Amino acid sequence: MTIIPPNQVTLRHELKHQINLREDLVLSQRLRKLFPRDQYAGEEGSYRVTSLYFDTPYDDALREKVDGVNRREKFRLRYYGKDTSFLRLEKKFKQNGLCGKRSVRLTTEQAGRLLAGEYAFLLESGEPLMVELYSKLQGKLLRPKTIVCYDREAFTYGPGNVRVTLDRNIRSGLGQLDFLNPELFYLRTLEEITVLEVKYDAFLPDIVRMAVQVPGRQASACSKYALCRRFD
Repeated sequence: MTIIPPNQVTLRHELKHQINLREDLVLSQRLRKLFPRDQYAGEEGSYRVTSLYFDTPYDDALREKVDGVNRREKFRLRYYGKDTSFLRLEKKFKQNGLCGKRSVRLTTEQAGRLLAGEYAFLLESGEPLMVELYSKLQGKLLRPKTIVCYDREAFTYGPGNVRVTLDRNIRSGLGQLDFLNPELFYLRTLEEITVLEVKYDAFLPDIVRMAVQVPGRQASACSKYALCRRFD
């Protein structure tokens, strides 16, 4: 696995909790009074996130997540709302308890070629992340595995570069190659569950720490990708 040196990508802390609808209601009302929503929020304050995750024939990314492997990575394609013209190829990685992400824009045509198994353009691009994906597609037989879709409400706070997200209505796509079809049918994975995520740089300000506290909840390993893989 390629490990990204810390001086090349900002590594961040990431805390995750599963909360129920009642806890979500209380928490979201509190956050709305304290922090601004992020720039992507729609009229209702949230937006849809759709991601296509890649994995090996042996489900290395899934197994490493479930087993809590210290150094691991996942590749994904992502777009927001129903606009497939703005696509990103992303590599999310974790090392020594910290998380990082690298990303690059893809055109709809490039994404279509990737999904069709036409990989040469990745190597020809000369873009490091695309070249790395090409090497993993060829060397580790990385392939599209499942689509993860959810509705996100996000808040930001400048000190600590904090981002708090509430991911609701987590659902899975039933056809990986239909990723570019925003009208794809999705299957709900968990009823009455919201995933709370708190991401920050060097420190978590006390105001945020207090705001996101949910009595009786502790940070836990919670992967939306792993939840959606249950329906394979």
